Amino acid sequence: MLVRLNRRALLAGTAAALAAPAILRAQAEPIRFGALNPLTGAGGPYGPSMRKAIEGVIEAVNNAGGINGRRVQLFGEDTQTNPDAAVRAARKLIDVDRVIAIMGTWASAVTTAVAPLCWESRTMLFTVSGADSITQLPHRGFIIRTQPNSTLQITKLAEFLGERGARNIFILAAQTPFAEPNRVILEREMPKYGGKVAGQVIYDRDKTVFRSEVDQALRARPDYIFLNGYLPDVTILLRELFRAGWTGGKVAPAYAVNQRLLDSLPAEVTNGTVTWAPSPDVESPAFKRLQTLLGTDDPDPYSCQTNDHASLACLAAAIAPAITGEGLRVSVRTVSQGGGERVTDVVEGLRLLKDGRKIDYAGSSGACDFTDTGDILTCPFRYEVAEGGKLRTLRIA
Repeated sequence: MLVRLNRRALLAGTAAALAAPAILRAQAEPIRFGALNPLTGAGGPYGPSMRKAIEGVIEAVNNAGGINGRRVQLFGEDTQTNPDAAVRAARKLIDVDRVIAIMGTWASAVTTAVAPLCWESRTMLFTVSGADSITQLPHRGFIIRTQPNSTLQITKLAEFLGERGARNIFILAAQTPFAEPNRVILEREMPKYGGKVAGQVIYDRDKTVFRSEVDQALRARPDYIFLNGYLPDVTILLRELFRAGWTGGKVAPAYAVNQRLLDSLPAEVTNGTVTWAPSPDVESPAFKRLQTLLGTDDPDPYSCQTNDHASLACLAAAIAPAITGEGLRVSVRTVSQGGGERVTDVVEGLRLLKDGRKIDYAGSSGACDFTDTGDILTCPFRYEVAEGGKLRTLRIA
């Protein structure tokens, strides 16, 4: 049947639509999240897969109908592994794109620079940075960290080195927020195993030659040298140590010595280098889904964590009192450690929440239980050694 509207009826309908509460009109707007990852710079080997891990969650949520009927829109920026560039990118995400959460900052210096912008604007920040100082900032609950802090990481390193018989350790450290705290923690922990820290040199990681720093380390006659830097500078340090004839122990974070580094140097330069890193939950269905998404059998810990960042943000938004950074802040622990049904899939979690059920999310990086200051409570660690240009797992514990 043809319906005819006169002018008066048409105007009345238009006026009614304009008078609808803003909250109803807002229901059609997407929920805005930001991804701030190191696509270039020292973190460049990890940033692209970290971003893809976030995108996979957002795509799955949108394909399942969104969050309470609202789609999720993701805005991405590159930190360039540089604090100044990261601040500019974060400012755009907050001021122009109007995101309520930022996910996936990597370098501690970047996170330290970006964090004040987030808590001042009440934007939730999910990070994989490890420096203790980050969650000691006055962030008022707007930081969640899935990466173990420096205290937990270095405590685990000291335990491992002590078991391997290390007694005299020298540290070659890049100028970063975690350099000095790591030394303090290692100095505190090594005596428990009969060892000590012989000294430390902090270097400018933009240098291209580190022979004087290596010579200083060798003069201390250590049995282990701890290369506490990033992939580009650790690559140079390993080459310098080989040229200097060093045959003692070498240990470095797994983000600094990975397959990309091993492929760039002869095996004799890297052989025997030990690495350690937080281990994903390799038995989790979430980890197996991420393997498929990224097309690799061994997703790095940071991609596993950012996959969980996106899942936590979506689940928290589903029950938040308001779709804001503040809403995420008050809801994120409810979905991750609220004592509900264990969930490893964001879509399943959203369905259960919609049915009014409680959930306890645990993802590809493992359990997501946090302290009051935002630190992850605990996680397993994986220890590996370079042999013949490949990394061999020593243990996961």
